[in-house]
Amino acid sequence: MANFFPKSANTLPAKLLIILGVLTVTVVAGVTYYFTPKYTRVGYMPTQPVAYNHYLHAEQLGIDCRYCHTYVDQSGHANVPDAATCMNCHSYVKSDSPQLEPIRVSYETGEPVEWVRVHAMPDYVFFNHAVHVNRGVSCVDCHGNVNEMEVVWHDKPMSMAWCLDCHRNPEEHIRPLEHVYDLNWTPENAEAHAEWAREHVVSWNVNPPQSCSGCHR
Repeated sequence: MANFFPKSANTLPAKLLIILGVLTVTVVAGVTYYFTPKYTRVGYMPTQPVAYNHYLHAEQLGIDCRYCHTYVDQSGHANVPDAATCMNCHSYVKSDSPQLEPIRVSYETGEPVEWVRVHAMPDYVFFNHAVHVNRGVSCVDCHGNVNEMEVVWHDKPMSMAWCLDCHRNPEEHIRPLEHVYDLNWTPENAEAHAEWAREHVVSWNVNPPQSCSGCHR
């Protein structure tokens, strides 16, 4: 009987095993890298080189988020303040505190403080801070009540499903622009605010993408 299969077909099982092995390694590596606490686990709270207390600065002293995270309303990224920003105050306040030694060294040498990132999107996700805060999405929606945290932790899951829930129902997450950075703000009248939000989703042209290309570029 004639052989309908070429000789190369004899190597097909080995090729399939190699492909399956490579695919398995890729999936395991991806899960290991991206499913770490810094991306997904609520409660991730790394130790920082300087014990910065957000509750003290943001809540008790009332420092606006934008003083340290400058241009968050103009840039795609929320920057971490440099030592010069810290020294604007700490040249006069607790200027000799041992806890602030890394800040003073950074200020004098120009070498940045090695802060540990708490909130980090995977490399394949595009996120623009300015677009969100300029359409009434408060810091608290993604980061929680940072003003109540002595040590900042990862408060929200920031998973794709979590993001899409907001994109599908933006009226549930927007607020007046003057209250975006007021992390304690709540509407006095929930029904009136809900009506306001529905109207402003239209008037502000809030149309969050729900397709893959909206966030994966």
